[in-house]
Amino acid sequence: MSKTFTKAEVAKHNTEDSLWFVIDSKVYDVTEFVDAHPGGESVLRQVAGQDATVAFYNLHRHEVLTKYEEDLCIGTIENEKPQVITPQPGDLSTVPYAEPLWLTPAYKSPYYGESHHRLRKAMRVFTDKYVTPEAQAREIDGKYISQELVDRMSKKGLLHMRLGPGKHLHGVELMDGAVKGEEYDYFHDMIAAQESVRANARGFQDGSLAGMIIGLPCVMNYMKDEPHKKALMDEVFSGKKFMCLAITEAFAGSDVAGLRTTATKTADGKHYIVNGTKKWITNGVFCDYFITGVKTDKGLSVLIIERGEGVETKPIKTSYSPAAGTAYITFDNVKVPVENLLGEENKGIYVILSNFNHERWTMACATIRQCRTVVEECLKWSHQRLVFGKRLIEQPVIRQKLAKMIALVEANQSWLETITYQMCHMPYKQQAQYLGGLIGLLKMSITRAAHEVADEAVQIFGGRGLTQSGMGRVVEMFHRTYKFDAILGGSEEVLADLGVRQAMRQMPNAKL
Repeated sequence: MSKTFTKAEVAKHNTEDSLWFVIDSKVYDVTEFVDAHPGGESVLRQVAGQDATVAFYNLHRHEVLTKYEEDLCIGTIENEKPQVITPQPGDLSTVPYAEPLWLTPAYKSPYYGESHHRLRKAMRVFTDKYVTPEAQAREIDGKYISQELVDRMSKKGLLHMRLGPGKHLHGVELMDGAVKGEEYDYFHDMIAAQESVRANARGFQDGSLAGMIIGLPCVMNYMKDEPHKKALMDEVFSGKKFMCLAITEAFAGSDVAGLRTTATKTADGKHYIVNGTKKWITNGVFCDYFITGVKTDKGLSVLIIERGEGVETKPIKTSYSPAAGTAYITFDNVKVPVENLLGEENKGIYVILSNFNHERWTMACATIRQCRTVVEECLKWSHQRLVFGKRLIEQPVIRQKLAKMIALVEANQSWLETITYQMCHMPYKQQAQYLGGLIGLLKMSITRAAHEVADEAVQIFGGRGLTQSGMGRVVEMFHRTYKFDAILGGSEEVLADLGVRQAMRQMPNAKL
């Protein structure tokens, strides 16, 4: 692309036999591309021989241009340099509020050190290079995560990291040494959660082994058979086997005590016979192990059930991509060894509740990061979109919408960081005692913010915000899928009530 041209030379190429134009001081020869242009040939002919920069960015994302640049760009305009920034893997965005304040040079934070910055960079490079391309492809074709990507994640320690801080990370090399397993804290965990969702593919996001995040901790913390536990954890951390959490049923969502799947002991006491169904189970279609809530003789219990005879899974179509592997599961006289019991029989509620805080907190991390990405998209679009002869950003009503969205994102990110700091300085028992209600309220607040952000973003993008390709595809995806986080892991209403009920326990008895 070292050749240069004058604008007068480009202007001559405005015929059917030779069609050139300029975008951001780069010269493109689209003569052979006219018939293949997704928007039709007339659009290209309207700008033949001209500087089409304004026209292009009024319709397209920059990534569209980079996709064709190698084949179509033939040089530059002499004495001019391109002005548009092409992000490289790992780069921070230069758009205001596109990054949390701790990543913005002018601002400081007491929460983050060098290892957090190293991990952020490593996670972003990995996501940009490996996760995003596959995520976007799987959103389109609905296939499940590739073994190749799972193997990459395992090799980098990503599968270990997604369970949060703990002994399972000790001695594990994380992201090529970006952070030591022994120093990995909840701020590192937050960074990993927020960076990984920048692929902007909500179905694939859950399909990227989300079931492991909420299922494996039950094994790690409650399985009594140590050799069996180690073997099982090694299988899952290596990416050779997949796991999901199978609690929800058609009659029991947030009402965990209402489970109808039964587990009856055999006469010799060596096995349980499991019968029942589970619904909306993330990753269930392709999982090897199911961490399953069941009714035993005197209460609720949790079993590890391996895929095999009597276990049938069927995909469920939901608002997001089939890449999530959402399943309806039938257990028909499934024989399960009693050694697969997690925790105590009839006391499985403690096993199920034990990971709710981390699950909900992780979801909160992801949702607020997705909100921030939508804000970035709206800021970029409002600066380049021309309507009635003006950029959108020049309209006061648009600035009001952006202000509302920015305030919601920054306020919730700040609350998230405050709670994360408490998690870093509380042992598990204290977290369970003091943070359950707070995290519930945080998740509710963030999903309510997502509702507002999604609504305003569609209004800013108009019809493009309802289109699964082009400029508005990120907004469309978010608007279609943000409700998953308002339901999964405990609905907004249930978590709001939990937060207030736990607060009431701290109320003084004296009249105030």
